[in-house]
Amino acid sequence: MASLAIRLPLTKSDINSYTMIRNFKDLIKQNLKMLCLTNPGERVMEPRFGAGIPTFLFLNYSEQVHARIDSAIREQANLYLPVVAIQNISTAMDPETSSLSIELRYEIPQLGVKDLLEFTI
Repeated sequence: MASLAIRLPLTKSDINSYTMIRNFKDLIKQNLKMLCLTNPGERVMEPRFGAGIPTFLFLNYSEQVHARIDSAIREQANLYLPVVAIQNISTAMDPETSSLSIELRYEIPQLGVKDLLEFTI
């Protein structure tokens, strides 16, 4: 089967030297995660690309910060990943570890797939 992209983070594979993504569901999930974690200005030739979630990490967490995170993810997904329909975004800040957790429920209508993306920074 043909590969669509390299799975990130890079890991070695005996078959193709690197682990590959072989289906659209996993490719879209990886692209959505990269969209969330990229800060605007980091991507070459696309200065507006990225929701910039890492920039929210050291803000005093409040409903306004949650609303800004929600808005940033939705705006970027509408612009760069229009195949994704975001259902719900949950955020949680842990002051003990200075970490921010994101739980993003989304749907890919063309594939008939509902999925969950979770990550902590």
